[in-house]
Amino acid sequence: MKTILITGGAGFIGSHVVRLFVNKYPDYNIINLDKLTYAGNLANLKDVESASNYEFVKGDIVDGDFIQKLFEEKQFDGIIHLAAESHVDRSISNPMEFIHTNIVGTVNLLNAARHIWGDQMEGKRFYHISTDEVYGSLGEEGFFTETTAYDPHSPYSASKASSDHLVRAYHDTFGLPTVISNCSNNYGGYQFPEKLIPLFIHNIRNNKPLPVYGKGENVRDWLYVEDHANAIDLIYHKGVIGETYNIGGNNEWKNIDLIKVLCEKMDVKLGREKGTSEKLITYVKDRAGHDLRYAIDSSKIQKELGWEPSLQFEEGIEITINWYVENQDWLDNVTSGDYLKYYEKQYIDR
Repeated sequence: MKTILITGGAGFIGSHVVRLFVNKYPDYNIINLDKLTYAGNLANLKDVESASNYEFVKGDIVDGDFIQKLFEEKQFDGIIHLAAESHVDRSISNPMEFIHTNIVGTVNLLNAARHIWGDQMEGKRFYHISTDEVYGSLGEEGFFTETTAYDPHSPYSASKASSDHLVRAYHDTFGLPTVISNCSNNYGGYQFPEKLIPLFIHNIRNNKPLPVYGKGENVRDWLYVEDHANAIDLIYHKGVIGETYNIGGNNEWKNIDLIKVLCEKMDVKLGREKGTSEKLITYVKDRAGHDLRYAIDSSKIQKELGWEPSLQFEEGIEITINWYVENQDWLDNVTSGDYLKYYEKQYIDR
């Protein structure tokens, strides 16, 4: 049996990847390593936590000694590295946390993999998941490709760019079998509600203000999280060593237009008069270094690996809204902080 380490597996994207791998590959041992910070929620994985091929390990990738010992104990055949600090606003208020986790943590994993695999790298793989924000900002036209020059504008994107460069350096210098993907904005169930879509769904339901940066003119490409998980599966198994793959949803929306769609659909869902939720929109001072537009060219992964998004945004956002409305207990537990008690209940108290 292959043993695969998934870092950040209790987070939003990570939990979808863990679930996919546990269910799809019963002959893999899936080890989920997560520090369980504010965005790590083990309740995201209730449906697989008792699976025979799944194990959760609580730990911090910044702890180099811990990571080394874990690699020596588990003898991983592959690493899917999702653990990262990812919220731009938090990176502006506390850059060092992003430097430690996203850069030092990634190097600790690279060093441990290099040490354990030595010259026996056949069949091994270190897969690093990154973001389109490393490319900077686009004007009204054009798309990010895998060869677009890096131009990060926030401490978050700069820390992810640094980790990307280090992963490539370990491939080029030490022959580590690495692969990288850069994705656009993800949406779907289990996303921590500081991100736009779950935050606004929650605020609309509770008649709270909907804070919009600037005039809401910033454009993002939205990727349904399960489509992203399927792309990660393909890249892990079939991606070419040393290559980079961009993953996008082909769904560009101005923030303000997306927010108005959320308002309209939530009014219907909650039985409110049309236009009620739009009155909650509040324009606030723009974020420092706020990139105007992101858009990804996914033609490489489509042509080489046969991946493409399964959902158009209109269908995906409907599914997402329904998920948050139907899982209000999950959203309440996250916003109240009660989700933090799940680890103690499931892994310590029993």
